[in-house]
Amino acid sequence: MLAVIFVIAAYLLGSISFAVVSSKLFGLADPRSYGSGNPGATNVLRSGKKAAAALTLFGDAAKGWLAVFLAIQFALSDVQIALVALAVFVGHLFPVFLRFKGGKGVATALGVLLAFDVWLGLGALVTWLLIALVFRLSSLAALAAAAAAPVYAFFLCLPQAWVWASGVMSLLLIWRHKSNIKNLLAGKESKIGKKKSAE
Repeated sequence: MLAVIFVIAAYLLGSISFAVVSSKLFGLADPRSYGSGNPGATNVLRSGKKAAAALTLFGDAAKGWLAVFLAIQFALSDVQIALVALAVFVGHLFPVFLRFKGGKGVATALGVLLAFDVWLGLGALVTWLLIALVFRLSSLAALAAAAAAPVYAFFLCLPQAWVWASGVMSLLLIWRHKSNIKNLLAGKESKIGKKKSAE
């Protein structure tokens, strides 16, 4: 019963869009109305308000971390913790509060990975940063980090259920970036920090 409550609560927590929340706090337009239309930190950055983007990034990552951290603290089983991780991540992708149209899950996935294991989260973060710094493409960096995460989890000898959860999150994250993949292949993907009214 406790595990069921945790999974439901994690989904609801994941459904809170900090892109929308931070945009309202800073008096910005709804992030779904410009740029890529994605309620995430990268799109909020296109508004030119770095503080709003930073709050979005922190909030979306924190909710992923908090859900898994609490599940671990309450001594749920490895499988139950993995389900909580997936629930908060899916909540971000398909939030009940936004008619199931959410973000792509990069920051929330990072939070989950950090809660699983600090080295796992840092490995994914460093991968993202390296690709982002070299190519200035947030989507490419996210795809690379997503592909690497379950590999890192495996070699860190984390519980099998957590490795599988990392893999499922990675697949969902890559799927959510399908339009970005098309743009990357066509050479049309916008650079980090670039303001754009349409995409």
